[in-house]
Amino acid sequence: MTDPEGAQVPGQLPGGLMLRRPTPADHPRLQVALAEWWGGLGGEAGALQRQLLVPRLFLQHFADTSFLVERPDGTLHAFLIGFLSQTDPGTAYIHFVGVCPRGRRGGIGSALYDRFFATARAAGRSRVRCITSPNNRDSIAYHTRMGFRLEPGDRCDEHGVPVHEDYDGPGLDRVSFVREL
Repeated sequence: MTDPEGAQVPGQLPGGLMLRRPTPADHPRLQVALAEWWGGLGGEAGALQRQLLVPRLFLQHFADTSFLVERPDGTLHAFLIGFLSQTDPGTAYIHFVGVCPRGRRGGIGSALYDRFFATARAAGRSRVRCITSPNNRDSIAYHTRMGFRLEPGDRCDEHGVPVHEDYDGPGLDRVSFVREL
Protein backbone atom coordinates (compact mmCIF):
# COMPACT_ATOMS: atom_id res chain seq x y z
CA MET A 1 0.00 0.00 0.00
CA THR A 2 1.31 3.49 -0.81
CA ASP A 3 0.36 7.04 0.10
CA PRO A 4 -0.30 9.71 -2.58
CA GLU A 5 3.44 10.52 -2.84
CA GLY A 6 4.31 6.84 -3.40
CA ALA A 7 5.87 6.11 0.00
CA GLN A 8 5.06 2.91 1.82
CA VAL A 9 2.53 3.35 4.61
CA PRO A 10 2.21 1.26 7.76
CA GLY A 11 0.77 -2.23 7.54
CA GLN A 12 1.47 -5.91 8.10
CA LEU A 13 4.99 -7.35 8.05
CA PRO A 14 6.06 -11.02 7.99
CA GLY A 15 5.33 -13.12 11.06
CA GLY A 16 2.21 -11.14 11.97
CA LEU A 17 4.26 -8.08 12.91
CA MET A 18 2.43 -4.79 12.53
CA LEU A 19 4.05 -1.56 11.36
CA ARG A 20 2.58 1.78 12.37
CA ARG A 21 3.52 5.37 13.16
CA PRO A 22 4.53 6.01 16.79
CA THR A 23 2.50 8.25 19.07
CA PRO A 24 3.41 10.07 22.31
CA ALA A 25 1.70 7.23 24.21
CA ASP A 26 4.50 4.91 22.99
CA HIS A 27 7.17 6.91 24.81
CA PRO A 28 7.27 4.83 28.04
CA ARG A 29 7.72 1.59 26.06
CA LEU A 30 10.49 3.11 23.99
CA GLN A 31 12.25 4.26 27.15
CA VAL A 32 12.22 0.70 28.52
CA ALA A 33 13.55 -0.65 25.21
CA LEU A 34 16.34 1.95 25.16
CA ALA A 35 17.43 0.82 28.62
CA GLU A 36 17.19 -2.94 27.97
CA TRP A 37 17.81 -3.83 24.30
CA TRP A 38 21.50 -2.92 24.08
CA GLY A 39 22.77 -5.64 26.43
CA GLY A 40 24.22 -3.26 28.98
CA LEU A 41 26.29 -1.27 26.45
CA GLY A 42 27.74 1.63 28.42
CA GLY A 43 26.24 0.46 31.74
CA GLU A 44 23.64 2.61 33.51
CA ALA A 45 25.16 5.77 32.03
CA GLY A 46 24.81 4.31 28.51
CA ALA A 47 21.18 3.38 29.12
CA LEU A 48 20.42 6.87 30.39
CA GLN A 49 22.20 8.44 27.43
CA ARG A 50 20.10 6.34 25.00
CA GLN A 51 16.90 7.27 26.83
CA LEU A 52 17.74 10.97 26.69
CA LEU A 53 18.29 10.68 22.94
CA VAL A 54 14.62 9.83 22.33
CA PRO A 55 12.50 12.40 24.15
CA ARG A 56 8.73 12.51 23.67
CA LEU A 57 9.05 15.40 21.20
CA PHE A 58 10.20 12.97 18.48
CA LEU A 59 6.89 11.14 18.80
CA GLN A 60 4.98 14.41 18.74
CA HIS A 61 6.74 16.15 15.85
CA PHE A 62 8.36 13.47 13.66
CA ALA A 63 5.79 10.65 13.71
CA ASP A 64 5.13 10.93 9.96
CA THR A 65 8.71 9.87 9.23
CA SER A 66 9.10 7.35 12.05
CA PHE A 67 7.93 3.75 12.46
CA LEU A 68 7.11 1.32 15.25
CA VAL A 69 6.79 -2.47 14.90
CA GLU A 70 4.68 -4.55 17.28
CA ARG A 71 4.21 -8.29 17.68
CA PRO A 72 0.70 -9.74 17.40
CA ASP A 73 0.35 -9.48 21.21
CA GLY A 74 1.14 -5.73 21.06
CA THR A 75 4.69 -6.07 22.46
CA LEU A 76 7.21 -3.60 21.05
CA HIS A 77 9.49 -5.34 18.55
CA ALA A 78 11.36 -2.54 16.74
CA PHE A 79 11.32 1.17 15.97
CA LEU A 80 12.91 3.80 13.76
CA ILE A 81 12.89 7.51 14.59
CA GLY A 82 13.72 9.66 11.57
CA PHE A 83 13.00 13.07 10.11
CA LEU A 84 13.47 15.27 7.08
CA SER A 85 16.15 17.91 7.50
CA GLN A 86 14.76 21.40 7.85
CA THR A 87 18.14 22.90 6.92
CA ASP A 88 19.21 20.72 3.99
CA PRO A 89 16.32 20.01 1.58
CA GLY A 90 18.19 17.08 0.06
CA THR A 91 18.72 15.21 3.33
CA ALA A 92 16.73 12.92 5.60
CA TYR A 93 18.11 11.82 8.95
CA ILE A 94 17.74 8.56 10.87
CA HIS A 95 18.00 9.53 14.52
CA PHE A 96 17.59 6.21 16.34
CA VAL A 97 16.74 2.59 15.46
CA GLY A 98 16.21 -0.37 17.72
CA VAL A 99 15.26 -4.01 17.21
CA CYS A 100 14.61 -6.21 20.23
CA PRO A 101 17.38 -8.76 20.80
CA ARG A 102 15.26 -11.76 19.81
CA GLY A 103 14.18 -10.02 16.61
CA ARG A 104 17.64 -9.22 15.27
CA ARG A 105 18.89 -10.76 12.04
CA GLY A 106 15.29 -11.30 10.94
CA GLY A 107 15.19 -8.51 8.36
CA ILE A 108 13.03 -6.11 10.40
CA GLY A 109 15.78 -3.49 10.70
CA SER A 110 16.30 -3.56 6.94
CA ALA A 111 12.54 -3.32 6.38
CA LEU A 112 12.39 -0.22 8.60
CA TYR A 113 15.29 1.39 6.76
CA ASP A 114 13.69 0.59 3.39
CA ARG A 115 10.42 2.21 4.53
CA PHE A 116 12.31 5.28 5.67
CA PHE A 117 14.26 5.44 2.38
CA ALA A 118 10.95 5.32 0.47
CA THR A 119 9.52 8.08 2.69
CA ALA A 120 12.64 10.21 2.12
CA ARG A 121 12.55 9.67 -1.67
CA ALA A 122 8.86 10.56 -1.78
CA ALA A 123 9.70 13.83 -0.02
CA GLY A 124 12.36 14.60 -2.64
CA ARG A 125 15.37 13.71 -0.49
CA SER A 126 18.44 12.29 -2.19
CA ARG A 127 20.54 11.23 0.83
CA VAL A 128 20.16 9.85 4.32
CA ARG A 129 22.54 10.59 7.19
CA CYS A 130 22.96 9.05 10.63
CA ILE A 131 25.54 8.69 13.40
CA THR A 132 26.52 6.10 15.99
CA SER A 133 28.91 5.76 18.88
CA PRO A 134 32.43 4.54 18.00
CA ASN A 135 32.12 1.69 20.51
CA ASN A 136 28.93 0.37 18.87
CA ARG A 137 30.74 -2.01 16.51
CA ASP A 138 27.51 -3.81 15.55
CA SER A 139 25.94 -0.53 14.39
CA ILE A 140 29.01 0.41 12.35
CA ALA A 141 29.01 -2.99 10.63
CA TYR A 142 25.25 -2.88 10.03
CA HIS A 143 25.27 0.58 8.44
CA THR A 144 28.18 -0.35 6.21
CA ARG A 145 26.29 -3.47 5.05
CA MET A 146 23.22 -1.28 4.38
CA GLY A 147 25.24 0.79 1.91
CA PHE A 148 26.10 3.73 4.14
CA ARG A 149 29.50 5.34 3.60
CA LEU A 150 31.64 6.38 6.57
CA GLU A 151 32.31 10.11 6.46
CA PRO A 152 35.80 11.43 7.20
CA GLY A 153 36.38 12.34 10.85
CA ASP A 154 38.96 14.11 12.98
CA ARG A 155 40.89 10.88 13.52
CA CYS A 156 40.64 7.14 12.96
CA ASP A 157 40.18 4.72 15.84
CA GLU A 158 42.19 1.52 16.37
CA HIS A 159 39.94 -0.24 13.80
CA GLY A 160 40.48 2.43 11.14
CA VAL A 161 37.01 3.90 11.61
CA PRO A 162 36.84 7.69 11.17
CA VAL A 163 35.68 9.37 14.40
CA HIS A 164 34.33 12.88 14.96
CA GLU A 165 35.72 13.91 18.34
CA ASP A 166 33.36 15.67 20.78
CA TYR A 167 30.60 15.56 18.12
CA ASP A 168 27.82 15.65 20.72
CA GLY A 169 29.84 17.39 23.44
CA PRO A 170 33.01 16.73 25.42
CA GLY A 171 33.88 13.05 25.29
CA LEU A 172 30.86 12.20 23.12
CA ASP A 173 32.60 11.09 19.93
CA ARG A 174 30.54 9.84 16.99
CA VAL A 175 30.90 8.01 13.68
CA SER A 176 29.02 9.70 10.84
CA PHE A 177 27.41 7.94 7.85
CA VAL A 178 25.77 9.02 4.61
CA ARG A 179 23.89 7.02 1.99
CA GLU A 180 22.79 8.34 -1.37
CA LEU A 181 19.27 7.32 -2.38
